[in-house]
Amino acid sequence: MFDFVDLFAGIGGFHGSLASLGGRGVRAAELDRRAREVYKPNWHLMPDKDVRDLAQEAGSLEDHAVLAAGFPCQPFSKSGRQLGMSEERGTLFHEIVTILEAKKPPVIFLENVRNIAGPRQRATWRAVVDGLREVGYKVSDQPCVFSPHLLPPEAGGAAQVRERVYILATYVGPERAHNEVDVPPAVEHRPQLGWDPQHWSIKEHVVAAAQPTTHLRNYRLTPDEIEWIDTWNRFLKLLPPGAHLPGHPLWADVWTGVLQPKPEDPDWKKGFIAKNVQFYVDNKKQIDAWLEEKPRLRTFPASRRKLEWQAQDAPRDLWQLLLHLRPSGIRAKRPTYAPALVAMGQTSIYGPERRRLTVEEAAVLQGFPRGFKFGGQVDSLSYRQLGNAINIGTARYVFSRYVEQNADDIEAAEAAGAKVDGHPVVEAVMQVVEAERAASDVAAETG
Repeated sequence: MFDFVDLFAGIGGFHGSLASLGGRGVRAAELDRRAREVYKPNWHLMPDKDVRDLAQEAGSLEDHAVLAAGFPCQPFSKSGRQLGMSEERGTLFHEIVTILEAKKPPVIFLENVRNIAGPRQRATWRAVVDGLREVGYKVSDQPCVFSPHLLPPEAGGAAQVRERVYILATYVGPERAHNEVDVPPAVEHRPQLGWDPQHWSIKEHVVAAAQPTTHLRNYRLTPDEIEWIDTWNRFLKLLPPGAHLPGHPLWADVWTGVLQPKPEDPDWKKGFIAKNVQFYVDNKKQIDAWLEEKPRLRTFPASRRKLEWQAQDAPRDLWQLLLHLRPSGIRAKRPTYAPALVAMGQTSIYGPERRRLTVEEAAVLQGFPRGFKFGGQVDSLSYRQLGNAINIGTARYVFSRYVEQNADDIEAAEAAGAKVDGHPVVEAVMQVVEAERAASDVAAETG
């Protein structure tokens, strides 16, 4: 068993992944009180309130073999202002570095949104990588980007596209850290273990797997929401069978004359308007009939007068698809895998049952164990906490692959540091991995 510290812990995604690989959480930190109240009964450890307090007393922090941290993503997220390290929350990365300098755990495991390694955050990404090397950690220049939908269910995958950057590093000392920079990512951004992501099924892998205990009537759509979707469903039925549904948003306001191009409009908006004009020209008879049949469309909120068809060649019936009521419109996707859970609203709607996914189902999408307790808090808070969490299965897979690939360096770091004597990360992780592989082989032979 190896000991780990869980910083910016949320409700315990890192804890779930590392504990399943033989880890024992010895310290955690989470600023949000309500997340701490969920973390404690599920993982039997009460997080400290502030990482900054731990950093100030880093020398007295418990010895640990792995430091895990999902450090704040808002400074780097596309949904934020993307200020990176210039925003106060972004500087909390330096608290992690302070703890690393004091404790030098053999392995560190960080997670953040994909955008931290995007074109607008090059300086931020460089600062993270250089900061880790300065304190002696060998780390890849290339971000390890991975998503749970790229893994089969038996390996911890989930029916959700959730691309995140995982940063893994091993203590080798500053000299090696600066010299050994040609380090490949732990996992390539592609399907693993022969899995085809199109084999995911929201019905089979989420709805059936969750077996929700809550009253489903609490998740039913409102009459207004049903009318919005029915109206657009009628639009789909009126189109000729061979009519092409474009990938760009369909804006009814263009067809009714409410929305017209202006000289000051950005190019992207002018482009969308022009495409919608052309779509109207190509399907004028059917669209006019729809607008006449559905006059209440004009009273819908602006975002509900838009449709984003992302279901490719799926049957043109919104009630058979996965739906999202987004600020950009009603988005329709095939019921294979869901888009990323977010800390805001926009909970996925499971069309066949005309309801939103329950909290239990959202927890399945994040890999949390069945029976995970949210303490009776309001659903909106539980959804937000899950949207902020890391995916347990993805983190578990990425970490185990990294340990397997870097076993020699990790064992050397463990042997060199008296502070981590007795915390065999490689031994613990590989025992679990090899046992699972053996069980999988037996199942394949008998199946």
